[in-house]
Amino acid sequence: MARGIMRQLLFRDDADREDFVSRVATLAGGQKWRVYAWAVLPNHFHLLVRTEQQPLARSMRSLLTGYAGTFNRRHRRSGHVFQNRYKSVVCEEEAYFLELVRYLHLNPVRAGVVQDLKELATYPYSGHAALVGQQPRPWQETETVLGHFSATLRVARRQYATFVAEGVAQGRRPELQGGGLVRSAGGWAAVQELRQGRESYRGDERILGSSAFVEEMEREVAEREGQQGELRARQLPLAEVIERVCQATQVEPQAARGGGRRAAVSRVREGVAYLWVRYLGHSGSAVAQALGIRPESVYKAARRGEQDAERWQALMAVE
Repeated sequence: MARGIMRQLLFRDDADREDFVSRVATLAGGQKWRVYAWAVLPNHFHLLVRTEQQPLARSMRSLLTGYAGTFNRRHRRSGHVFQNRYKSVVCEEEAYFLELVRYLHLNPVRAGVVQDLKELATYPYSGHAALVGQQPRPWQETETVLGHFSATLRVARRQYATFVAEGVAQGRRPELQGGGLVRSAGGWAAVQELRQGRESYRGDERILGSSAFVEEMEREVAEREGQQGELRARQLPLAEVIERVCQATQVEPQAARGGGRRAAVSRVREGVAYLWVRYLGHSGSAVAQALGIRPESVYKAARRGEQDAERWQALMAVE
C-alpha cells in the first residue's frame, strides 16, 4: 500500500483512478505479478499480489513512478506524489489469504467511499466487483479466490459474498494492520496473554504470519541479502559508494565530509550509511572516518536512510 504525500488526495477524479488501474492491469497482464485483491481510496491504495517474473520493488517503481508523472502533468503540479516508500508485508498464505481479500475489499465501506455492500458490488475501483461478477477484470485472479469457496462459479460467488458480508461487523482488525507480534499473535489481547508465559515468539512488522513463519522469512532474507551484500562489497569500495550517492544528490564529495548540517549533506550521510551498513553489511566505523562524523551518528543515519531504501539500492547496480 502507499499513501499520498501528507495524506493529500492521491486520486482526484476518475481519470486518475482509471490511469492507476490500467497500470496495475498492465503489470498483471505482463506476468509481473498476480493480483488477488485491490482497492483504490481517495488518498491511498491497497494491493494483494503474488510476484512472478520480476521483483516487487521493480514493479512498484514502474507503477508509482509512471502514475506520479502522469498525475503531475494532468494537474499541473510538481514534486512528490507519494508519502515516502510504499509499505509491503509478506503474508503467510494458508492462514491469511482469504482474510486479506475480504479486509482489503471492505476498505471502501469502512472509509465511507461506498455506503454499503450493494454499492460496493458495483464500485469500479475495487476487486470486489470482479469477484461478484459485476465488473469484468480479465487480469484479476478471480478464479484463484473463488476456488476457495466452490468449484461452481455461481455458488462460489454467493459464498464469497456471504463471507465478505460477515466481515463488515469486524471493523478495523489490528491483527491485519498492526506490527510485529500484534500481527503474528492475533491482536493486542493475544500479545498480552503470550507475554505472561515464558515462551519466545517472533514478530516483524514486515511479515504477517505465525512466529514460525516470521522466523523462516527472516532467515531466508538474511541469507539472500548476505550473499548479495558480499558480492557487491567486493565490487564497490566505500569511496565509490560515497561518490555515487553524492552524484545522485548533487552534493560535492568534500561537502559531505565534516559537521555540516545542510539537508542535502544529511541525505548523503543517510544514503552512504544505509548502503554501507544495512545493505552491504559493513561496520559503520569506516563511514564515520570517511565522512568525519561520530560512529553512533552513522547508525542513526542508516536507520533514516532505510526509509528511502529503494532509491539508494538502485545506485548499486554494477555494469
